[in-house]
Amino acid sequence: MEGKVIGWVSGYRPPSEPSALFIWQVAVGQEGRNRKLASGMINTLLRRSSQQGVNHLITTITDDNHASWALFQGLARDWNTALERQAMFDSETHFAGTSATEYMARIGPIKQRNIKD
Repeated sequence: MEGKVIGWVSGYRPPSEPSALFIWQVAVGQEGRNRKLASGMINTLLRRSSQQGVNHLITTITDDNHASWALFQGLARDWNTALERQAMFDSETHFAGTSATEYMARIGPIKQRNIKD
């Protein structure tokens, strides 16, 4: 926006599941909030030719990250598909109680025609 970066998203296609796009991080600066920038960036990524064949989007989210849950629930709703949630990294087992449990959010199947412009 006016030459300033106000949002970015990082992700990759896991070699163990090449039909999925794992979203690692999404960041939106104050100037970009309430503009659907995060969902727009993810939709733009999914329309790229490099993402051909992707039919699921996956990420991990802590229970208290309401903004991320809202983003990914909204994407599932927009794409008319399911969002499945299951514990991935348990607070005690994986983090010795020093970090919150992270849940795997899995959205799909995604149909290309449902991805927003």
